Amino acid sequence: MSLPRSRIEVIQRHLLTGKEVIQVPAKSTMAGNPLTCHILDTSSGRPAGNMKISLHKLIGSSWQEVVKKITNHDGRAGQFLTQEEFTNGTYKMFFDTADYFKQHNTKGFYPYVEIVFEIENPSEHYHIPLLLSPYGYTTYRGS
Repeated sequence: MSLPRSRIEVIQRHLLTGKEVIQVPAKSTMAGNPLTCHILDTSSGRPAGNMKISLHKLIGSSWQEVVKKITNHDGRAGQFLTQEEFTNGTYKMFFDTADYFKQHNTKGFYPYVEIVFEIENPSEHYHIPLLLSPYGYTTYRGS
């Protein structure tokens, strides 16, 4: 028996049904969706669905709102900008955590979270994850 060469092969082996292999795409593409985010509510262990988010771009010394979104049931949002609109610059995502926690009858310490980041290579995909609880949050550059 040979060892799997990739995570996809490991998943495929787990998905075996008899002799049938369920094919999983070799590569996920983010073409046309250069900026995405995902929010997990670590206090519940669930995705943070129905959270209001807004994307802003720094123009001169002022923030200009670009678009508003609401996360889906899996705590994800995308399609903030087209590939053509996605240019070098400083951006921020504003997460309305007060409204989210109010929906869940939870008192939170942070009424909102702002994550400021720089786009240096617009041809790359940028993913902004947020791990959230009522009294803390963390983020990192995702993939």
